[in-house]
Amino acid sequence: MKNALLLAGLLSGFSLPAFTAAQAVEIEYWQYIYETRVNAMDQLIKNFEAANPDITVKQVTFPYADYQTRIVAANMAGKGPDVMQLFYGWLDKFVAGGLLQPLGKEAFPHDKIEADFFPIVTAMQRDGEYYGLPTAVRSLALFYNKKLFADNGLDPVNPPKTLDELVAASKAIAKHDDAGNMLTEGMTMDMSGQDHHWWREVLVRQFGGEPYTDDYRTVKYDSEAGAKALSFYTDLQLKEKVGQVGFMDEGQAAFRAGKAGMTIDGTFRLGSFKQIKDFEWGVAELPANADGYQSNYSSYFANGIGTKVKGEKLAAAEKFLAYVTSPEAMKVWLDVVGELPAKRDVALTDENTANPIYGPFLKGLSYAHTTLFVDEAAQRQTAMDMANRVLINGQAPQESIAEAAKQEQKIIDDAM
Repeated sequence: MKNALLLAGLLSGFSLPAFTAAQAVEIEYWQYIYETRVNAMDQLIKNFEAANPDITVKQVTFPYADYQTRIVAANMAGKGPDVMQLFYGWLDKFVAGGLLQPLGKEAFPHDKIEADFFPIVTAMQRDGEYYGLPTAVRSLALFYNKKLFADNGLDPVNPPKTLDELVAASKAIAKHDDAGNMLTEGMTMDMSGQDHHWWREVLVRQFGGEPYTDDYRTVKYDSEAGAKALSFYTDLQLKEKVGQVGFMDEGQAAFRAGKAGMTIDGTFRLGSFKQIKDFEWGVAELPANADGYQSNYSSYFANGIGTKVKGEKLAAAEKFLAYVTSPEAMKVWLDVVGELPAKRDVALTDENTANPIYGPFLKGLSYAHTTLFVDEAAQRQTAMDMANRVLINGQAPQESIAEAAKQEQKIIDDAM
């Protein structure tokens, strides 16, 4: 297996340094805690160590909320990770904070990266240098509960294809008690989850606008189209009464509990949803607008190498990074986590594109947009606050949009 791995690395265009038994080295790989992702990495580490007995990889995990803080603190103490996972939207903060080093061009040739990976990989490039590579990529899709569809007179194999159909199906499924309290959502509402991407990169465009210009450095959703997109979203709760922010805490929690007919989420949910016994659900492309226009959002977590990694640890880290971004690793990640392979020839197989679960996500990649965040957490919070001002405070959508645009533009300008 070791020889096969070395050959695979060479064929991929990444040069892998030679080791001897006397050069045994331990490296640490850090990622946040998400069960299927941790399980997938455990399997990859086992495979890698079997092929490379002179390298030991220790996986270190932290809760998502603490993850970035832990990396910063460890780096300041000179004990940061050798290889780390990071959301593409964190790149500017990680580079500015001195947490990552550029990938060596000899080990990871740029022409090979750009020939093999989906184009969104370039979001990991700054000033002519790549700082990380993904194992998998994500897009969004509409998850729907087949049992709730059938129980409410809807076709369980024909999910909504348009926004109007989405609202109609949601109204058929939504249930309330005599006091008006939500019992079952027709459609989940969770801006802290994936809805801020749905609003920003899908709904704004479907209502005739664009979220940003100038390579995502100028906010443009403060417009009539942006206000209509926000109204559509907040009306799901205020007017149509098919969803409710905070119902069962998270949208995915309501869906997995069988208390929501539909939710918009990413490929990373596939692994966890598959583990639920007697849960019949399906996946469809995101609904189009009345004119048939479709949009989507694509993203990924990348793997990068810490700034302070040198010498034999750097050589081992490069070798491990080459493996976790290899076709073999991508297939493991797809099986265990459900996220799509980051290399086109691994993802776009006839088997994957015809798959009723993977197919809609892969189709969505072809018309997806990747938001170039400068501070993903702060920009997400701006969208959450924007929706809450309408839902909780009763602010007019256009006024809330204007406030959000001003706040987000300041976030972008301050980071430049």
